[in-house]
Amino acid sequence: MSERKVILRNDEVEKIINDMVAKIAGSHRSHGDLVIVGIQKGGVELADRIRKKLEALGPFRVQTGTLDINLYRDDWTRIGTKPVVRDTNLPFSIDDKNIILVDDVLFTGRTVRAALDALTDFGRPRRIELAVLVDRGHRELPICAQYVGITINTKLNEHVDVFWKDGDKEDRIELKTQEGV
Repeated sequence: MSERKVILRNDEVEKIINDMVAKIAGSHRSHGDLVIVGIQKGGVELADRIRKKLEALGPFRVQTGTLDINLYRDDWTRIGTKPVVRDTNLPFSIDDKNIILVDDVLFTGRTVRAALDALTDFGRPRRIELAVLVDRGHRELPICAQYVGITINTKLNEHVDVFWKDGDKEDRIELKTQEGV
């Protein structure tokens, strides 16, 4: 049995994304070499929203890509024998670029580690920064995000889900507690 609690809704989610974008814009005055890469699946929508908001600020023109990390995971054999592989779309060189890697939730750091491994197969960026909507703690690897929307202190039997209005009724962040875990 599990219990769900809504942490943030539409306007609140929008506000924390706007705050993240303001910090990114403030850190990247020179934007010609800025690339945003969303980690499949949760980071892709957030990356697209960040790109649109940066470009609305002008004069940002940001290249955006997607990265699937499933075959780079250190636990893919534990999750199933047939991992779901989604699109990786990096239709530009990442060499000497400043990359902002984007994901919806940062937990143990293993997804980010897999993304870093995957990115190096495509080139050698100048710098990689991490932007996450939610940092829920419990790191197993020494990874931290430069841009964090919200930090939620969770327990190990809790799970954070991000729902986007494009695929749902509203933007929202939920905390799910699983009993007996």
